Amino acid sequence: MANVSVSASFQLNTGEVVDMVTTMGEGTATELLTSTTYSVSAVSIGTYGEGKVITQILQPPTAPNGIAWAYVNRRGSILCILPVGVAGVVSQPCPMPFGFTLQAGDTIQVMANTAADREVALSCITNAGVHAIFSATATGAGNNDLTHILSGQGLGASLTNQRIISHFVTSVDGAKIASGGGVFYLNDRGLPIGGTVATNPSKLQVKANGTGGAMIGLNFVARCITTS
Repeated sequence: MANVSVSASFQLNTGEVVDMVTTMGEGTATELLTSTTYSVSAVSIGTYGEGKVITQILQPPTAPNGIAWAYVNRRGSILCILPVGVAGVVSQPCPMPFGFTLQAGDTIQVMANTAADREVALSCITNAGVHAIFSATATGAGNNDLTHILSGQGLGASLTNQRIISHFVTSVDGAKIASGGGVFYLNDRGLPIGGTVATNPSKLQVKANGTGGAMIGLNFVARCITTS
């Protein structure tokens, strides 16, 4: 897998724009740092903007080939999921999912992929204010149950008794997906009770939506079914 340049830009409540550019290996979660074009050294978002608030995403974390997910990390946990994009397929800025004051130690983590990587990733927000990302990589026909990118737990174990109110899915599989065009949320009887379609970031800018949300129980799963 190649090393690629990943970029993003954010506007702060002070009016300043934070430009971020980092070369990272595809297929490995990597921190996105500030660009040295406009800052003395490449530093974390929390170091650069401590005490300030990100108000707008002018350019979401963007990779040249493929990208699955991105988020703001605080003390080893997902504080805020971020939209993602592929270079040349970004059409408009995005609002931040929620406002928070940056702290020293906050980082932006990104998963850039090759154009052919079949990782399917679900980024979601619950009514409890929890932000979570689940992923799986399809290798052929079958059921692909997504697990939390940090804990390795499934949907139900991660979000028990919480309602998903906003979500988006990234995948390059397109017509190979047989689960409502994306990911279904299945209850403890294996029946779909919610879900959302997948967006191929190389074809269309990824946007979160509030339809298809569901209250999640302990043994519920997020599943993407692929036909090949």
